[in-house]
Amino acid sequence: MRQSQLFTKTRKEAPADEVAKNAQLLIRGGFIHKEMAGVYSFLPLGLRVLDKVEDIIRQEMNKVGGIEMRTAVFQSKEVWEKTNRWDDAVVDNWFKTKLKNGGEMGLSFTNEEAYSNILKQYISSYKDLPVYPYDFKSIFRNEARSKSGIMRGREFYWKALYSFSRDEAEHAVFYERMKTAYQNIFNAVGIGHRTYMTFASGGTFSKFSHEFQAITDAGEDSIHLDENSGIAVNKEVYNDEVITELGLRKENLVEKKAVEVGNIFSLGTKFSAPFDLKYKDKDGEDKLVIMGSYGIGLGRLIGTIVEILSDEKGIIWPASVAPFAVHLVDLAAGDNDVSAYAEKLYNELTACGIETLWDDRDARAGEKFADSDLIGIPLRVVISKKTLLEGKVEVKMRSTGGTTIVEKEKVFELARGCDTTTATK
Repeated sequence: MRQSQLFTKTRKEAPADEVAKNAQLLIRGGFIHKEMAGVYSFLPLGLRVLDKVEDIIRQEMNKVGGIEMRTAVFQSKEVWEKTNRWDDAVVDNWFKTKLKNGGEMGLSFTNEEAYSNILKQYISSYKDLPVYPYDFKSIFRNEARSKSGIMRGREFYWKALYSFSRDEAEHAVFYERMKTAYQNIFNAVGIGHRTYMTFASGGTFSKFSHEFQAITDAGEDSIHLDENSGIAVNKEVYNDEVITELGLRKENLVEKKAVEVGNIFSLGTKFSAPFDLKYKDKDGEDKLVIMGSYGIGLGRLIGTIVEILSDEKGIIWPASVAPFAVHLVDLAAGDNDVSAYAEKLYNELTACGIETLWDDRDARAGEKFADSDLIGIPLRVVISKKTLLEGKVEVKMRSTGGTTIVEKEKVFELARGCDTTTATK
């Protein structure tokens, strides 16, 4: 990608009404566009990040046997009336609309009913189970107020997987696999060192559910963390009984602000019973399917990465989700030899499959460097008249700020091995 052809532009200031750091940096860097409170469009750079996060999640879901599909955004009133969640007195954040031919429909705010209604058509025998469908889709919630940038919105993009199991034992085995899969995801996107599996309320069907909470001052949740064991407890279930049951000592727990970047729940038969979602076991007896729910908001996850991995200059993307691996900055200033050398290196990097953003703009060096720091691509490669005369290039690692002069061939090695996952702010 040539930066001169990228229609988005960096900005020195974020919108005055945007108070969240993640949204400020993403807007200034040209990753997202704010449509209104709680609603953001992903621009080309932001979409590249979103796609990479989605691919990481997809890989982990497929590893545990997940089957990807796509449920509809429009939801039938009749389906949701089966669980009484169409009623505004039960769920108060629906977006609903009237149909021209009469009746109502809603925009998805979650997916339990949708999946139960679909799976009802395909599950009849124990041989049909277990099954783990999932999808990525836009979700809509009519929040009274939206804040925290892309970490909480009225429209957001998420991954939801639902497990359909024959019994509690089968469900429990998969539930444990999902704990590992989620931690793998947070490690892969660069925030695993700040993310803790946290005991939270399990509702009706289990004593605990599990949230994955990332430590950040931008978080809206409070957790109590034992930093030695890595065990954390959500404030909502924090009491002496729970502390004792988990083998913790109150004096070792530290209260931290955190943001929930994922959650897993046991649902029991809460959503299978209303749909009469049953199967016949080996003895021909009808039994209700046991369900579980496993969610991750991709926008929230990206916003959390920015909150944790950034500094006063801008974003510090982990290599795994950065929009590009290399930011090639040429300081040609009208020098055709420098421009030609930059284009040659750009073509070589691209031919090797190294994603490269080439800043070929006619702009001052200071402006290019400031934009590069703001955008936060892991490896900056600078070509100037001076480096050209030396037959070398200048490289800077965004995570450390370290700058050095190297042979051109070294760039290919660095581009494939750069790692910013230890950078924190």
